[in-house]
Parts: sequence; C-alpha cells; structure tokens
Amino acid sequence: MRKNIKQGIEILYQDENIVIINKPTGVLVIPDQRTDENKTLVGMLKKQLNQKIWVVHRIDRDTTGVLVFAKNPQAHRDINIQFENSKVHKEYIALLSGVLEEDEGTINKPILISGRDVSIDATGRESITNFKVLERFKSYTLVKALPLTGRRHQIRIHFWSLGHPLAIDGEYGVSDQIILSAIKRNYKLRNGEKERPLISRLTLHAASLKFKLLNTNEEKTFESPLPKDFEIALKQLRKYGK
Repeated sequence: MRKNIKQGIEILYQDENIVIINKPTGVLVIPDQRTDENKTLVGMLKKQLNQKIWVVHRIDRDTTGVLVFAKNPQAHRDINIQFENSKVHKEYIALLSGVLEEDEGTINKPILISGRDVSIDATGRESITNFKVLERFKSYTLVKALPLTGRRHQIRIHFWSLGHPLAIDGEYGVSDQIILSAIKRNYKLRNGEKERPLISRLTLHAASLKFKLLNTNEEKTFESPLPKDFEIALKQLRKYGK
C-alpha cells in the first residue's frame, strides 16, 4: 500500500542534531530504482524541515513506528556508532501467525544478505533477537521483539525460521490480510456490502528507541503508539479470537 502524506510527517522530537519521526506504513525510507526521492521519507522530511538530513537506520516500507534521522554529520556519526556497538535499545511489537509456545526466548541465527536475497545461513553475520510473548490468540501471537543486531528483515526472517512468520508478510508469510469473518463466528455481511480487512499490511511496529543524545549524553527513550489498523485488529482478536 502506497501512502500519500498530505499533512506532513509526524515529528515526535527534534533538536539541533536529530529528528525523530513516527513512520507511517507504505512509504520507503530512501529511494529505490522505482521510487523518486520526493516520494520517500528522506525526501519529504528534507522538504518539511527545509534542510539536509542524514539517514541513520531504516525500517521496511510497511513497518510503522519510531525512526531517527540526523541533522548534521557529527550527529550521524555519533548515532551510527551507537547502533554499530549495540548501544541503541530497540523494541518492536509483532503479530505472528500461529501460537508461539515459549513465553520468552532468544533467536540466535546468522543472516546472510546477498543482493536482495536474505536467508538464514551459517556463513551469514551474527543476528540475535530476544522476544517476549505479550498475548496469545487462537491463531496468532502478539510479541515484543528486541533485536540486539540490525540485519535486514531480521525480525521477519527470525520468526519465520521458528515457523511463526508475521501474521501478514507477503515475503515470508502466507496471509495478505486479517478479516473479521475469519475470527468471528456467524459473521454475516449485509447485501451488497464488501468486507474490509481489519489490517492488510506487515504486522510489525517499531515501538521505541532508546539511545544517548549528542552533547548532553542523556539517555532518552522515544516511543510510538500502535497505529489505528493494528489496534483495531487486536481489539477484534481480543473479542473474538481468543
């Protein structure tokens, strides 16, 4: 789903060094071969702030939540070093397919990245994701994922490797939407009415980031609430999907 942002990108925090945004779904962070920079977050944010910005890290097009950009080269270097040294604490919320039995655990499986291909492979780089189950449903599990490393698609492929891919994930999963009729007994549509999905994109949300601010050296946490479609899906799962 491509997103048309008419009212600007939501800024959660900014100072002279960084800007923290609440990333919407459906938007790339940086351009690819088919997307002009003006239609990406970095392009839109440059225009909104009327200044150059530096990309620190990326999350997938359909992932929502907290994202940080730097406003100058020094801040860019500083935060990159924190990411590289695993000094940035990242928390994600993910809705998985199936019922994950373990209440918590660690997925330690190397990830190999070759061009656009991402795979679990012994020759890949060390990749570690801690997780904790927050809630279980009949056919889904809500988890908090804490990646200690930052490989491409890490959370997605790690849970896929356990047999519990994200509930919606066109690349690693099987479902393309969650609909009420699949979880509510005796659900009936009115004549001529077409059922709308509760959520129809990647069920992954970057909930928080914690790192040290440049100059003050203060450790600060930035949080993003679950977006509306994710909340709606969880509300119906709690009501009908237990």
